[in-house]
Amino acid sequence: MYLSDLFLGFISYLILMICVLVSVAFLTLLERKILGYIQIRKGPNKLGYMGILQPFSDAIKLFCKEMTYPIMSNYLLYFICPILSLFLSLSIWLMFPFVSNLITMNLGILYFFCLSSISVYSIMLAGWSSNSNYALLGSLRSVAQTISYEVSLAMILLSLVILIESFNMINFYMYQEKIWFMFLALPLFFCWFSSCLAETNRTPFDFAEGESELVSGFNVEYSSGGFALIFMAEYGSILFMSMLSVMVFMGGDFFTMIFYFKLVIISFLFVWVRGTFPRFRYDKLMYLTWKVYLPVSLNFMMFFIGIFMFLWD
Repeated sequence: MYLSDLFLGFISYLILMICVLVSVAFLTLLERKILGYIQIRKGPNKLGYMGILQPFSDAIKLFCKEMTYPIMSNYLLYFICPILSLFLSLSIWLMFPFVSNLITMNLGILYFFCLSSISVYSIMLAGWSSNSNYALLGSLRSVAQTISYEVSLAMILLSLVILIESFNMINFYMYQEKIWFMFLALPLFFCWFSSCLAETNRTPFDFAEGESELVSGFNVEYSSGGFALIFMAEYGSILFMSMLSVMVFMGGDFFTMIFYFKLVIISFLFVWVRGTFPRFRYDKLMYLTWKVYLPVSLNFMMFFIGIFMFLWD
C-alpha cells in the first residue's frame, strides 16, 4: 500500500513537471503573438497552423547548437547555474495541492519563501561565473531588486496567512468560497502583482536584462542549452507567480477549468505590461518598494492582525 502511494505521488509530480514545461513552451508563443499584435504585426505564423509548432522549433534549434563557454569563466559554476535555476523553478511547483492522492504541504507558503530566496543565488552566480562586466552588473542589479521586492511579497502573503491562520494552500481555497481576497484587499493585490513583475525580472523592472545598457544582462555569455534553461526557468517562474496569484487572491478553485482560465489571464497581464510600459529608472524601482509597497503591506498586515485580535477576543 505504501509503495503504491509513493508511486502515485511520483507519477503526479512527473505529470506536473511535464505540463509545466509544455506550458512554458506555449507561454513563449503566446507572448510573441501578443507582442506582435500590440506592435501591429503578425507573430510567428509559419510553422504549423498559425505558428503553433514554433516553440518546439526554437527548442530543437537551441539545444542542437554548439555550447560555447568563455575561456576565462569559472567553468563548473558556469554550467551548473542554468541547471540550478530551472531545478528551483520546477521544484517550487511542488507546493501545488494534488487532488489525485491528497498531497498537500501544510507549510506551502514557507516552502515558497525558502525556494524563492535561494533562486537569487543562481542568477548571482551565473553573472559572476561568466567573468564578464556586463553579466556581473546585470546579476548585481537582479539580486538587489529581487531581495528588495521579496520583503514586500512576504509581508503581503503574511497578511493573508494571518487572516486565515494557515500556510496551507487548500485553506486559501476554502476561505474564498464566498468572496475573493482580491476584493477584500484590492490595493494589496496591485502591490502583489507589480512585486511579482519585479520578482520575475519582467518589464518594466527587467534591469537584470537591460538590453539598452547591459547587452543582455546576466545571461549575456550563455548560448544554446544554457540560455534555453535560463529562459525556461524565467517563464516557469512567471507561470508559478500567476498560479500563486490566482490561489491567494482569486478564489483558488483548482478543481475547475475556471482556475486555469484565470491563470492564463494573469499570464496575459505579464505580457501585456511588457508590450505597454517602458523600463523604470533603477533608483525609482528601489524607491517604489521601500517607500511605497513596504509601508502599504505593513499597514495591511497591522490591520489584519487587529481584525484577528478583535475576533479572537
